Amino acid sequence: MVTGDNLQTAKAIALECGILTDPNVSEPVVIEGRTFRARTDAEREAIANEISVMGRSSPNDKLLLVRALRSRDHVVAVTGDGTNDAPALHEADIGLAMGISGTEVAKESADIIILDDNFASVVKVVRWGRSVYANIQKFIQFQLTVNVAALVINVVAAVSSGNVPLNAVQLLWVNLIMDTLGALALATEPPTDELMKRSPVGRREPLITNIMWRNLFIQAVFQITVLLTLNFRGRSILHLNNDSPSHAEKVKNTFIFNSFVLCQVFNEFNSRKLNELNIFSGVTKNYLFMGIVGITVLLQVIIIEFLGKFTSTVKLTWKLWLVSIAIGFVSWPLAVIGKLIPVPEQPFGELILSRCSRPEQKVDGASSRGVSPNHAV
Repeated sequence: MVTGDNLQTAKAIALECGILTDPNVSEPVVIEGRTFRARTDAEREAIANEISVMGRSSPNDKLLLVRALRSRDHVVAVTGDGTNDAPALHEADIGLAMGISGTEVAKESADIIILDDNFASVVKVVRWGRSVYANIQKFIQFQLTVNVAALVINVVAAVSSGNVPLNAVQLLWVNLIMDTLGALALATEPPTDELMKRSPVGRREPLITNIMWRNLFIQAVFQITVLLTLNFRGRSILHLNNDSPSHAEKVKNTFIFNSFVLCQVFNEFNSRKLNELNIFSGVTKNYLFMGIVGITVLLQVIIIEFLGKFTSTVKLTWKLWLVSIAIGFVSWPLAVIGKLIPVPEQPFGELILSRCSRPEQKVDGASSRGVSPNHAV
């Protein structure tokens, strides 16, 4: 809180608002504007993170604080309503001006105008903004899992045997699940209280996090392993050796297609919660999600049982349907086990680059990498 009021008044307001919890705090947590202004640029940058309240400040002090925070790679948001707040509002990454009490100069300098002058509106904006960001991540993880699994299965099958288990019409249906129905289902997840407990996302953090890579890898490997096994050993596993070769091949490919789609249906629930064990939390309140999942399953049944000529499939027995459901169901406990595996906080790309760019240590004039100190020249 940066204010022109004296320090004691500022501390009292900050304690009432919850900005401060200890009335006996001292510098630099509570500081006067003139004290902050008198420091050098380096000193201001060093204490900028620790400041909670600044009293007796001038408009220039707020501007100096914004610059000090931005120089440390913080994303800075500033609220203000007066003409004197305009420089800080303009300098900040996000300037928020009051729509009712704010001056025209402040509104012109700001990026966002709070029409009702209510800070609770800012909280709602952040809440929904985080929800949109999280939903985009959920959809990307779901989409990449489908793409990777379908691509690997068809490529490996085509290279090894010349035949693909998933034909063009089936892949179009899978893409419809992934791009349209999947996006609608995962994009409609309402914001939760857990979102507000997360740390802010840095400006340089990747959209695809290490947690997403972990979840994607586990689900994709499971689907690829099971479906490729069925592709090469499906006739014996499904006991189709007594059928004619052409019919057995159709049953096997239909079963692979059906299992692949049901894996995506079950994995759609996993994608709702990227790092939470309870993937069913709040699912019954999202009627659109449940409706889309129900429509997807219904359409899959219609495709398999009634549209065989169009999709090059045959009807499956109830036993094969149960096996397909069981294969998809395995993705739920697998996701729980996967979420117990820790991942590094540093993005994989940065981790690899940092290790590759690590300077080589020298021992007696020679690199210690691959050279024994006893044989250094």
